[in-house]
Amino acid sequence: MSATIIDGKAIAEQIRGEVKRDAAILKNERGIVPGLGFILVGENPASQSYVRSKGRACAEMGFHSVTECYPASITESELLAHIHRFNADAAIHGLLVQLPLPKHINEGKIIESIDYQKDVDGFHPQNIGRLVIGLKCLRPCTPAGIQELLLRSGNDPGGKHVVVVGRSNIVGKPIMNILMQKQRGANAVVTIAHTGADDISKFVKEADIVIAAIGRAGAITGAMLKPGCVVIDVGINRVVDPSTKTGTRLVGDVDFSSAMQVASAITPVPGGVGPMTIAMLMRNTLEAARGTIYA
Repeated sequence: MSATIIDGKAIAEQIRGEVKRDAAILKNERGIVPGLGFILVGENPASQSYVRSKGRACAEMGFHSVTECYPASITESELLAHIHRFNADAAIHGLLVQLPLPKHINEGKIIESIDYQKDVDGFHPQNIGRLVIGLKCLRPCTPAGIQELLLRSGNDPGGKHVVVVGRSNIVGKPIMNILMQKQRGANAVVTIAHTGADDISKFVKEADIVIAAIGRAGAITGAMLKPGCVVIDVGINRVVDPSTKTGTRLVGDVDFSSAMQVASAITPVPGGVGPMTIAMLMRNTLEAARGTIYA
């Protein structure tokens, strides 16, 4: 067996095309241009790159976007004041404070200060609570993107045993809650496996769908998989590779070559889950601008 590659780039482009179309309709019919605000603290190169790529996506979608950059020395109270200003700005429908933040700033407090109806990252406790009980909300972008990858690749999770490897607040916990809901596109039996287990493989071996988000390069191997399963690899790990120009390359949490021989479908790294995150951020911003989720 050789697995089918689930092309995250192609699916993300499809979603971005839908968002661009619907944003134009929203502007023409209601005079609303989706607006997204970014706050970047410090000079972390990765964070700067992420914010630039999100800004480019906004331009492509025809969105209004504002990026404000502040030094790492900014005080927590100063940052909160900027967030409150964005919360009150009617032209801004979504607000994203790029993480991580400097250690002297309480990230939880910052997340809670964002208007939950503008929380396009889907991290606010109000949105997480609504997600858990199955109410409409702005959902975390990467987990929402995983669901779209499954559905649009013909791998509906309904009735399937999904094993999520990892329990982070960003991926593991929210994707569990998304996929276990008694709703179309979900309705799966979900198991969470994590580093507290003495042997993760015994859980993974039972999975119809494996979602790997443990943050360890090659932690899931083909020998651990059930033949014919679907593998969604969320991991982004940089490993040494002298054969490349940079001396490193990106790999996932799944050993791709061995998993390919066992799984029926698999996402690559890069080019799988990654492109979906920004696509879903754009869709969240559009939904926030429409103003119907919390109506």
